Amino acid sequence: MAHSNQARKRTRQSEATRDHNRAVRSDLRTTIKKFRTASAAKDAKAGELLALTESKLDKAAKRNIVPTRRANRIKSRLKKQALKDSK
Repeated sequence: MAHSNQARKRTRQSEATRDHNRAVRSDLRTTIKKFRTASAAKDAKAGELLALTESKLDKAAKRNIVPTRRANRIKSRLKKQALKDSK
């Protein structure tokens, strides 16, 4: 249990940050799943979803929610899947 006011505030801030980061990660996973299903079904919206997913990955990486290299790796794999499924 935190005893000083500074420690209590830091605990509150950490919890709020954690909740926000979890929400961003969850939304990111949902967007990736939507793209993968649209791409596999050869849906016309797959291109739009790819752009949206890349944007969300870049924003998450910029805010240190997801490591930059992981974001780049995911983007690369999604682009590769988009090319494969478009043929």
